[in-house]
Amino acid sequence: MEQGCFTALITPFNKAEELDRQGLEQLIDFQIQNGITGILATGTTGESPTFKWKEHDHVIALTAKQTKGNCLCIAGTGSNNTQEAIVGAGHAAEEGVDAILMVDPYYNGPSSLEIRKEYYEVVAKQYPDMDIIPYIIPGRTGAQMLPQDLAILSENCPNITSVKEATGNFDNMTLTRKYCGDNFNILSGDDALVYEMMTHPEINACGSISVMANIAPKSMARMVTLLNQGKKQEALKIQNALKPLLDLVVVTTQEDTKNYGPVTCRARNPLPLKTMMQVLGMPSGPCRKPLGKMTAKGFEIVLKTMKQVHADTPDIFKPIAGFFNVDIDERL
Repeated sequence: MEQGCFTALITPFNKAEELDRQGLEQLIDFQIQNGITGILATGTTGESPTFKWKEHDHVIALTAKQTKGNCLCIAGTGSNNTQEAIVGAGHAAEEGVDAILMVDPYYNGPSSLEIRKEYYEVVAKQYPDMDIIPYIIPGRTGAQMLPQDLAILSENCPNITSVKEATGNFDNMTLTRKYCGDNFNILSGDDALVYEMMTHPEINACGSISVMANIAPKSMARMVTLLNQGKKQEALKIQNALKPLLDLVVVTTQEDTKNYGPVTCRARNPLPLKTMMQVLGMPSGPCRKPLGKMTAKGFEIVLKTMKQVHADTPDIFKPIAGFFNVDIDERL
């Protein structure tokens, strides 16, 4: 995969939690018009854990068709079942996607060695012409392929030349660069760390698979481009303007249970993002259960932050206003 900014696209639903096809098509066009390098369909942000495989394949097919000739298309096809991952990869290959993203197997807890040998290598050798991007996010999976096994994997499988790095662990990132070499592509999977990962001399990430590019594709893509050009100061200005939004990937509040004291509530991606998109007048709809709605406190944090960003840097939401024909001032 080439360097750049890829949007981890949401999947818009209607009130019945069914796919909003027209909304999906609009969101893809919005991304293309704002210069994104590529689109990731059916990732975590796209709520793939809630999909039946027929839905999963349908969203990939629609996205692959619409992006063809306009931007790159990545399909999320990972699983905690290797045979299922093979089937998903096969469908993505049939649809002509440019790459697949495979998350480390979740819940059943394989070792790093098992993840490499019994999962990634099996799929990579089954589809040698398909670019495969391992997705390392132990905070969601409870398992992790370590940099040592990633390096062996990239040596054994020529179609694995990139990783989506979302460990949040800079020691892990530096080891990945050390073991995998200078020609291996590290893509940030954490919006808040993109700037640091791309400017760190021992990491040298070359791009991002971004959540907030759903609402700020032009700004995110510009920042990544500037960083790849070595224009750190120009990129830092964009990073500073975006930072309040980037910090909203997870929104943490203290909620009162009345009789049992306060509890910590963490609204995780894509819930804060979809909430913002609804406020801004973009196709989004609800999250599928078991994700629910933002609490009143959480919504207040989101709205306050959006107002601040719009007041400080109105150009960030300007592409939304033009494409979706909405008045941002009125909506905020």
